[in-house]
Amino acid sequence: MKVLVIGGGGREHAMAWKLSQSPKVTKVYVAPGNGGTALNPKLENVSISDVQALRAWAQEQKIGLTVVGPEAPLAAGVVDEFRAHGLKIFGPTKAAAQLESSKAFSKAFMRRHGIPTADYDTFTDPAAAHAFVDRLGAPIVIKADGLAAGKGVVVAMTLQEAHDAVDFMLVDNKYGVQHNEGGARVVIEQFLEGEEASFIVLCDGKNVVALATSQDHKRLKDGDEGPNTGGMGAYSPAPVVTADVHARAMREIILPTIRGMEKDGIPYTGFLYAGLMIDATGHPKTLEFNCRMGDPETQPILMRLKSDLVDVMNAAVDGKLDQIELQWDRRIALGVVMAAHGYPENPRKGDAITGIPLGVVNDEALDHAVVFHAGTVLKDGQLQVSGGRVLCVTALADTVKLAQQKVYEVAKAIHFDGAQYRRDIGHRAVK
Repeated sequence: MKVLVIGGGGREHAMAWKLSQSPKVTKVYVAPGNGGTALNPKLENVSISDVQALRAWAQEQKIGLTVVGPEAPLAAGVVDEFRAHGLKIFGPTKAAAQLESSKAFSKAFMRRHGIPTADYDTFTDPAAAHAFVDRLGAPIVIKADGLAAGKGVVVAMTLQEAHDAVDFMLVDNKYGVQHNEGGARVVIEQFLEGEEASFIVLCDGKNVVALATSQDHKRLKDGDEGPNTGGMGAYSPAPVVTADVHARAMREIILPTIRGMEKDGIPYTGFLYAGLMIDATGHPKTLEFNCRMGDPETQPILMRLKSDLVDVMNAAVDGKLDQIELQWDRRIALGVVMAAHGYPENPRKGDAITGIPLGVVNDEALDHAVVFHAGTVLKDGQLQVSGGRVLCVTALADTVKLAQQKVYEVAKAIHFDGAQYRRDIGHRAVK
């Protein structure tokens, strides 16, 4: 079987890497892919991004299964396009992907179906937004309504920060984010206290299978300091998601969401990612929904998955997830993101990357360490930085501390000018 993975980040490299391990797969294509997927002999990059052109190519190549990585193609309706032409594809339709592509849609959906989340209001008028901020006070959360590559959220600890965020997103619209009807809009919501975790499941429209739990680190610097990013590292499993929290999340958040989408006439298929805030009493609330696997959570999660991912994806596309039971490696997987100089505001591109060990895929000498590529490109045989988050060095080990040691040993050998990465990924789990 030929398989296509849509996307070019670290999440997609991990997906393609895992899918290529299946004995059922003859070839894995990645569109558009990156420098890491270009270097892997089992993978092949396809430089097509237009949805219709990619569908036509998939038909021509007789692609047996397509898996969508990032949010932008989902919001553009890639699943609808592929399905309309009889192609098997895993992901939500354009209508269902509104759970991520519109924060206002998502919050209204949660309110309507009684799914626990922070109180909020939605604004297109800056004066009304500023008045709401003054009324609610700080800390407070400001979100751009639309796709902002994981950067459209400001957790404002002061009123000044909150007002600046409103101006940045609503008046200047610096992210260039548009909601579904066009123009800029913000969701302003109450600040929730607690510990964050990523709760990711597979859905086939009716049935749900939970993936291994994980936790990512959003802040740029050690000790959770600095600006929010798309994610600087992650580990799996997440100790904060106890058996009780897991049961609550499924019962109070995930299942009501799947039932609610079905009730609203928008059955949900694909990965569903609930960003949870778990309070001191173990009660989870929904911070946001993503219609895809998280990045960098995918890298540690897929390193722990022992099941054949092709079998899992096929069952999900065929509405047979109730027949699937996932097998997991009991060890800890931990991934550290190496980011470009100037990330997240102004990542510098073009820096040469050296020192990545040759045997990056379960090489015995590396002892279950894999370097997944994200913002890399292969130019004239030289690997270069092409995006903000460049690499995710990931390892499996019996304890969090051992996983950290393995990862940082590999990361230390890798060089590109201005590389920045956190030295404390997994610190909450160690505690």
